[in-house]
Amino acid sequence: MAKFIYRMQSILDIKEKMEEQAKMDFAAARMRLDEEEEKLKLLWERKAGYEEQGRNLQKDSLKVLDILGNRDAISIIKEYIAFQELQVERAEKQLEEARYKLQVAMQESKTHEKLREKAFEVFMHEENAREAKEIDELTSYTHGRKQESGS
Repeated sequence: MAKFIYRMQSILDIKEKMEEQAKMDFAAARMRLDEEEEKLKLLWERKAGYEEQGRNLQKDSLKVLDILGNRDAISIIKEYIAFQELQVERAEKQLEEARYKLQVAMQESKTHEKLREKAFEVFMHEENAREAKEIDELTSYTHGRKQESGS
């Protein structure tokens, strides 16, 4: 039996490597989004702490400098939160881009894999037909030899 050689194997290999790279890029984008969301969560917690501290300062004593400092801290943390929300949005967009690229790479890889499978099916059909032809020829030859020796 002849050996099956897929003539576009190099393209299939490249598509599979591109799919693996897209998977790694997607995982990296997912990790970055998780990190940015974690930073945002910590900023929200820090803001809640400042707000609690502000309420306590207003209840306990009227130290104006401490209260003003607390308000400044809250306004600064709000700016940090706004900036971090932008970072989260950017990370989400990058994740979506990576997801799309991964989807395209997987489709291309599967397409080439199906082409390879079809080429293999054609090869097997041709190989079976060739073997059947050889068997028919051998049968005809042996039958003819028996006819000659029997006559």
